[in-house]
Amino acid sequence: MNSSVTYDPIFIEDCDTIIKLFRHRTTQLADKVAMREKNFGIWESYTWADYGQKAREIGSGLLCLGMNRGDVCSVISDNNKEWLFTDMGIMGAGGVTSGVYATDSPKQLKYLLKDSKSRFLFVENEEQLDKFLTIRQEAPAIEKVIVYDPKGLHDFKDGNVCMIEDLYEMGRKFDKENPGLWDRKIDESKPDDLMVLIYTSGTTGPPKGAMLSHLNCMYQIETFAAILPVDENDEQLSFLPLCHILERLVSILLPLKSCSTVNFVEGTDTVPENLRELSPTIFVAVPRIWEKFFSVISLQAKDSTPFGRFVLGCAMAVGNRVADHKVNGRPVPFAIGMAYWLTKKTVLNNIKRMLGFDRLKWAATAAAPISPELIRWYFALGIDMYEAYGQTECSGLATANAPAAFKISSIGKAVPGCEIKLGAQNEILIRGPNVFLGYLDQPEKTAETVVDQWLHTGDVGEMDENGFLRITDRMKDIIITAGGKNISPSEIENQLKFSPYITDAVVIGDERKYLTCLIMIDQENVEKFAQDHDVPYTNFASLCRQTEVIDLIWKEVEGVNRHFARVEQIKKIRLIDQLLTAEDDELTPTMKLKRKFVNEKYREFIDQMYQ
Repeated sequence: MNSSVTYDPIFIEDCDTIIKLFRHRTTQLADKVAMREKNFGIWESYTWADYGQKAREIGSGLLCLGMNRGDVCSVISDNNKEWLFTDMGIMGAGGVTSGVYATDSPKQLKYLLKDSKSRFLFVENEEQLDKFLTIRQEAPAIEKVIVYDPKGLHDFKDGNVCMIEDLYEMGRKFDKENPGLWDRKIDESKPDDLMVLIYTSGTTGPPKGAMLSHLNCMYQIETFAAILPVDENDEQLSFLPLCHILERLVSILLPLKSCSTVNFVEGTDTVPENLRELSPTIFVAVPRIWEKFFSVISLQAKDSTPFGRFVLGCAMAVGNRVADHKVNGRPVPFAIGMAYWLTKKTVLNNIKRMLGFDRLKWAATAAAPISPELIRWYFALGIDMYEAYGQTECSGLATANAPAAFKISSIGKAVPGCEIKLGAQNEILIRGPNVFLGYLDQPEKTAETVVDQWLHTGDVGEMDENGFLRITDRMKDIIITAGGKNISPSEIENQLKFSPYITDAVVIGDERKYLTCLIMIDQENVEKFAQDHDVPYTNFASLCRQTEVIDLIWKEVEGVNRHFARVEQIKKIRLIDQLLTAEDDELTPTMKLKRKFVNEKYREFIDQMYQ
């Protein structure tokens, strides 16, 4: 653990831990809506008082089951109100939450349960319960499994499994029999206490449990609120996995500071629909989501009438002129401003309304690199988008662009109270109250990662004279060609992903004579192209093999090649002909291709490109 570093507690309204702040909010804002969830087609509201009561019942129920301070409880579920009730309930009882991706396999679940030494497991439904039952003999430390949704389990009987309603009742009874215990447990929480385990994506080996404290998280929400404005009138959408540091920060922790309202999507496939229904005021997403929205508008524009394309082109031209001024910190001239006001009224606001962004105050992108051209496009549309950077090991946020300090193509400046410097090979190093406690039961890995109080990120960067940081690549991803040329593949890949027909790409070329690329196509957009151009195909694999599709993708690659030097240009491509989902080993839970795994699995494809 990184115990040699000590920082002063951070107080928010006289509270120095997350759970104390939560208790304060549940009494201070008892009747205010804290969250909404859609049930049977109707959005239902839950107040802070509801939130506090359910968390108290879950926490008291766990205490009744014998949970001790520091015990770990795992949660495997999609985003819903019970996830938040459980998280605060575990925290209030002195426990530690460990989230598991809902897409994880039984094998992955087994590993995480054993590594975290979890005593209790919360599962969303029958599907997630079945995963545990498959491996229960290999996870004997689990004493009780609690199920959120009883559908399909009414006749199921198991002494180690109970429904959430049973735990609520147990908690109410235990709380009544032990008056004052809940508040004493919360009062015992300390800033340096381990609060949550967040497992790394496992791209370089087995996932590691990153340990975050109350202090880490108090610092983050105080800092986030100082950079981007969020208040009690704001509405946000929760759809990224809650066990990822980004969504935990935005949907669980930040509302404790801002008092904003969280809305849970019905499912990953309903995000566009739910966006239009709710029109949130703030929206934080990963680049994959922003690329998808861009693709939708781009393809709809291609399908519109010539006059429609002309009008949109004129509107975006005006928007681009405004974006140029805004991203360079210059005031917008009056004449351009008036023209922009007119285009917003007639064209651009309709596009924003169609996406569900008509009330948006600001948008943010994080968790992966994004094309600067894409950010500029959103600014032209009238959406102020800010890129931020961080890792699980720095509690989610280290640098950020903001209205007061912005530079396109950068990841912003260090957030207040956090120090950034460049080490050997220009590796980005971080020091501050956001640096984690270490990896669970892995002191050697911790010692490699945090050296003399500095977190070694593994990212290579550049910093300008004003403190704006730019990531050039991951240290382990830098390509050194057979000719000795150092190439950053992420810059090329980001340009490729700007295409509406390309979802992801992995550039190959380490110790090779030239660069090649494995490409994952956008199924929906490429299928539409095939239908519009009478390209025959039977399934996804055959779609990827059609000459017309390969030519389409190659034209996109040629367009990107023009932006790079000859040695950095892609000479050959292969399309990954499997339709990948988050359950596949090739992808991280946040839908990024795992470079090392892809290089190994598609070795035959790669070798063909060099024959």
